[in-house]
Amino acid sequence: MAIDRPRGRRVRSLSARLLRLTVVVTLLVEVMILLPSLGLERDAWLLNRVTDAHLAAITVAASPHGVVDLSTRDELLRLSGTMAISLVTSGKTLMVMPPSRLRAPNATVDLTHESLLASMVRALRAVIGLAPHSTLVIAQSPLRPDVTVKIIVRNAALTRHLRHYAEHIAALSLAIALTTGLVVYLALDRILVLPIRRLTASIAAFRADPERAAPIDVADGAGFRDDEIALAAGELAQMQTELRAALWRNARLAALGTAVAKISHDLRNILASALLVADRLAGSDDPLTQRAATTLVGAVDRATALVTQTLNFAREGPPLVLRAETALAALVDDVAEQVRLLTPGVDIICAVPGDLRTQLDRDQFHRVLLNLLRNAVEAGGRRLEVRAALESAGALIVEIEDNGPGLPERARANLFRPFVGSARRDGTGLGLAIVRDLIRAHGGEIELVRTGREGSLFRITIPDEATQT
Repeated sequence: MAIDRPRGRRVRSLSARLLRLTVVVTLLVEVMILLPSLGLERDAWLLNRVTDAHLAAITVAASPHGVVDLSTRDELLRLSGTMAISLVTSGKTLMVMPPSRLRAPNATVDLTHESLLASMVRALRAVIGLAPHSTLVIAQSPLRPDVTVKIIVRNAALTRHLRHYAEHIAALSLAIALTTGLVVYLALDRILVLPIRRLTASIAAFRADPERAAPIDVADGAGFRDDEIALAAGELAQMQTELRAALWRNARLAALGTAVAKISHDLRNILASALLVADRLAGSDDPLTQRAATTLVGAVDRATALVTQTLNFAREGPPLVLRAETALAALVDDVAEQVRLLTPGVDIICAVPGDLRTQLDRDQFHRVLLNLLRNAVEAGGRRLEVRAALESAGALIVEIEDNGPGLPERARANLFRPFVGSARRDGTGLGLAIVRDLIRAHGGEIELVRTGREGSLFRITIPDEATQT
């Protein structure tokens, strides 16, 4: 799915920002390089004038009697770019070519002891036109280190040279910055921006239609390298896959809830008729019939309460907990009797102290135990044990252990999740999901302590504020 960006947003895009940032940083680096370069170029220009002046002085010294006419002197001064030349050797100063007009220089520069910072400052002043008219320059001659050359130069020529040099460097810096910015932009656009665009496009497409949009492709050859972006893409693909599955489950749960609500409404009427028949059977003179009728009445009452709770849950959400003092051992025996009727031959041991009484919703905890015991039997357990105790802090601990083959890996990875957490191929996984909801409604929690070939062990913990002895 392509993303249509407005023109203004393209200017503010990550690619444009990268290009501008690269160009600006490169220009700043070039400016930092330009200032020392100006100082060094100024020193080089002045040293060239010193060299030319020494050559001019040598030319004068080679002439007859060491004297040249005025026209020759002026031509030598012009060619050397100086106004006057003098040499210092063996501690003596010799004015080889004096100025045509006696005028003191405006400043003095000794290149022998001048620092780079001072050269940078004076070069910058010359470029912006703040240099004095003329400067006396003192330096060792590059031709003879034992000779010190003193020259007077006009700074106008130096200013023109440095400005031309600065313009050349600025143009070169701009070209380098643009070229570097373009190269970095193209590299980062392919390495960084393009994968981010793919991530953004996948997120936008998934947001538009999460149930139909395919997760982002992170397989080899999909354009992602082995880096942090590839890791983010993998996490995004996993999240999209899990979210699609969750949406699918929620849609099925919503449809199932609607269907169950409709069925429960009619089932409640059917159970009412069954309850009337059970009441009549309870009035029979046959003791076996009376006993069976009593069990049937209890079962129909619980089924009716379950239907009512289902309707309430469909309308209002989480189940309502109505706590009352409950003898836990008697409740476990009642649930065990039902499981034995449904699965003859199963051995259920109640190791709950007979005097243990707690504040629980009896009907809801009945559903909890029934689901856990039936799941254990359906998973292959033939010997089940229910234990309960109160911790020193007052919390109620209930453990259900079986000798079954243990839960498969798929069931352990999706425990308590409807439709995907079942250990059986034809199971729905709703049993444990219902158990956890009911336990959490009591303020507690359920966990799988262990599972394997020796069997499985579930532990229920209900805080002390919900229990009492």
